[in-house]
Amino acid sequence: MKILKPLALAFLLPFTVEVASAYVPSSITTEAKVILKSDSLKWDTKLPFDQTVKQGKLANGFQYYIRKNTEPEKRVTMYLAVKVGSILETDKEQGLAHFLEHMNFNGLKHFPKNELVDYLQRAGVRFGSDLNAYTGFDETVYQLPIPSDDPELLKNGLQVMRDWAQDAMLETDEINKERGIIMEEMRGGRGAMQRMRDQFLKVMVNGSRYANRLPIGTEEVVMHFDPKLIRDFHKQWYRPDLQSIIIVGDVDPVQMENEVKRLFSDMRVEKNPAARTKYNIDLLNKNQFIKVTDPEMAYTVGQILIKHKEDKVETVKDYRRELIKGIYTQMVNARLGELIQSANPPFVQAGVDIESLMGGLDNFSAYFVSKPGEFESGFKALIRELDRVDKFGFTESEFQRTVSAYNKSNETSYVERDKRKSDSYVNSYLQHFLKDAPALSVEDRYQITKQLLPTITLKEVVAVGEEYYVDNNRDVVILAPDAEKATLPEEALVNTWFADVDKEQLTAYDDKVSDLPLLSKEPVKGTIKSEKAIDKIGARELVLSNGVKVVLKPTTFKNDEILIQAYSPGGTSLYSDADYMSASFASNLVNSSGIGQMNTIELQKYMTGKEVDISPYISERTEGLSGYSDKEGLKTAFELIYGYFTEPRIDEDVFQSTISRNITMLANRENDPNFVFSKNIINTLYGDNIRRNPADKKELEQVNKNRALEIYKDRFADASDFTFVIVGSFTDAEIKPYLENYLAALPTTNRKEEAKDLKIVEPAKGVEKIVNKGQESKANVRLTIYGDYNYSDAENMNLSALETIMSNLLIKRLREEESGVYGTGARASYSKYPTERYSFNVSFGTSVDKYKSLINSTVDEFRKMKANGPTKVDLDKFVIEEKRQYEVGVRENRYWLGQIMGALQVGRDITYPTRYLEELNKVTPETVKAVANKYLKEDQLFKFILLPDEVKK
Repeated sequence: MKILKPLALAFLLPFTVEVASAYVPSSITTEAKVILKSDSLKWDTKLPFDQTVKQGKLANGFQYYIRKNTEPEKRVTMYLAVKVGSILETDKEQGLAHFLEHMNFNGLKHFPKNELVDYLQRAGVRFGSDLNAYTGFDETVYQLPIPSDDPELLKNGLQVMRDWAQDAMLETDEINKERGIIMEEMRGGRGAMQRMRDQFLKVMVNGSRYANRLPIGTEEVVMHFDPKLIRDFHKQWYRPDLQSIIIVGDVDPVQMENEVKRLFSDMRVEKNPAARTKYNIDLLNKNQFIKVTDPEMAYTVGQILIKHKEDKVETVKDYRRELIKGIYTQMVNARLGELIQSANPPFVQAGVDIESLMGGLDNFSAYFVSKPGEFESGFKALIRELDRVDKFGFTESEFQRTVSAYNKSNETSYVERDKRKSDSYVNSYLQHFLKDAPALSVEDRYQITKQLLPTITLKEVVAVGEEYYVDNNRDVVILAPDAEKATLPEEALVNTWFADVDKEQLTAYDDKVSDLPLLSKEPVKGTIKSEKAIDKIGARELVLSNGVKVVLKPTTFKNDEILIQAYSPGGTSLYSDADYMSASFASNLVNSSGIGQMNTIELQKYMTGKEVDISPYISERTEGLSGYSDKEGLKTAFELIYGYFTEPRIDEDVFQSTISRNITMLANRENDPNFVFSKNIINTLYGDNIRRNPADKKELEQVNKNRALEIYKDRFADASDFTFVIVGSFTDAEIKPYLENYLAALPTTNRKEEAKDLKIVEPAKGVEKIVNKGQESKANVRLTIYGDYNYSDAENMNLSALETIMSNLLIKRLREEESGVYGTGARASYSKYPTERYSFNVSFGTSVDKYKSLINSTVDEFRKMKANGPTKVDLDKFVIEEKRQYEVGVRENRYWLGQIMGALQVGRDITYPTRYLEELNKVTPETVKAVANKYLKEDQLFKFILLPDEVKK
């Protein structure tokens, strides 16, 4: 079921939504208990700080937050936060805060040159996905998640944090090498959105300092600054009073605190430190307007931004106000979602939010994506809904439904409090340090939220909208393709639109809900025919009386998470090209519509406040369902499954809306260089095959609602060849009644089907294809080898090893040695059906004058791998990374769902994960070398290159 999910208010529920066990003891703090006993006159009480974290400050001003958390086991996440960002730079320093972030990976006191990345990779830490950092306007943050069961590694991880804090080497040769890398990062970000942002940002930040302090900096500074300048910047700002370490994981907090004191107490302290100026954005008390067009923009966006002084969240009253804002935006977005699903929607997308901006401001934001040539109608439709709320408010049923959704989210998060990942805690402490944001404990957050939600009134929710949606400090920003320029309004005209809608005789919103049950009739119960234990993985395979197969794997990884997936062979492969468009849209249309006796809007409202989602799919070779539920929602989940088999529907409004919005988005897509590039790649590989190429208007108009529903019903007419996999926190007693009442009752015809081999394969010989599209002087390269494959567990493992090893080698050569790319990597994929095939891809962006040499360097690395194989050190990096990922993966429900489902679909033993480490240890430099020689075939290499318009081959 595809529904508009409730907007997650970042402040309210910043954690992964999860569920609770009644057996976890409550430990609400005394401070919170006092707050909850207070009446509204005492809501100015300060929010309690999380007492489960060890917080402190050293004599030199360095701060720390340390928390023990055992999910995942034997892991710890460490962050170093520095209150230094691009806003502190002088004109001559623009980009140096970000440059300094890069340099902290290129030579530290205890890890010279590139030894840091090399050392951590040998410990199983992945550069980019694990080891990373970012620079913002106001801060720089470094992250290092590492295993905590190796004392030496843990000690060195803390040493890395200490070196990051103040001991970057900043050697001239490393600085000069990094210039090219940052230029490629800058070059990769250039395009339509960057060019337009450069024009509208000044308006958005009211002409403040922020407009000229983008973290990436300027080319002039990045390429030409004197190395002394960055050393001075580092000395001036990387100091203990502006820094904090955050440590969350499976560690001893007392031991960690002692280590922090040992390592960070001797940091250099400046005698006369520079003042850390706090820059604000002033409100102008006037409205602004800007429209920006670009030849590469693919759609038109209208945005209304209304700025307000920032609401600091410090007290219970402030927290309650954040809840009210979230309830308001969620209800408005639900109404906009209904409009989008109407037969003739006024816009393609739309939404509102109340959020923090920057520089001491908050922002009410309303946006929409316009249909081509229909900007006025989309704009008026958006403000009409905002005015409707202003004039009539919300209905009591909308309000109660939304509050119930907040209650459910609060309960769901609380249930999983002992299963929460360490990463989920970090941001709360990070924001506490950087912005003095509240850092509530899970217990306090739950109890305070539970106490406050019933006190919120509908009148207050409407009032917060009236407060934020005003006619002052309002910006109207329009972003559009050049082709739309002539139809775009001037500011005076837009102002009349506000006035026109204000004069309209609006009617109150009608909240239509259904009192009917989801299903029109109850299923006829079946039975469990047989059951077989799969002891190696703690699972069981059941066969139901109608032939449906079910694999159950109960786990304790979460307290209340149940994942469900099902598949059957067939898919769109069984239908002709003439039927393909209807077949390809069938499941999406059903998924977006209602089910049984409810239309799509009624179903969405019915599902609000339920931790359940089930969605059908039809892919090329299979059809099935996927989703999740908690225990409370299991009946609803299985009703949805049964309904998608027996009572599917395609609502007329949903059909018209889906097709019209898809056609709308075609209008300017040829403006986008990346779309043109991808289309040319697909055409080179597959010709004009309708099953591979992006659909055009003519093809979209071929989608027939009745035929799509016929195809969908055909795919789900026979459950006898379906296999369900259910993983999560359930017992036999809890799950089996649903299997009997719903899955065993699914219709069957006992037909025998297999997916059809469409014989769609890439050409046998590679070619070079250059595509010229775009203004920016940059190149985008995709190198891919396609071919036949020998599918087996051993072959798959060795190809995965080749992928990781080549990624590391290419980063080292193309990025670190040649300074030619910001990011790159290899990606291998393989399939068993319909025929055994593989692909091996390397992609990167670079400058126009470097792409040829970098392609040659990539091919050279292929040749060296084929000639010499990997070194033992390079292979060991792959092995340890896989072992570390496996340790975490086997404690995740999604890992087991994926492994079991994947094995069933290719006919592999589903107990393979128990042998995974044994198979991993069989990989040797020789086996990887053999795979490289088998699959890195230069005559099968396709070279696709995107260059700007003015560069010809």
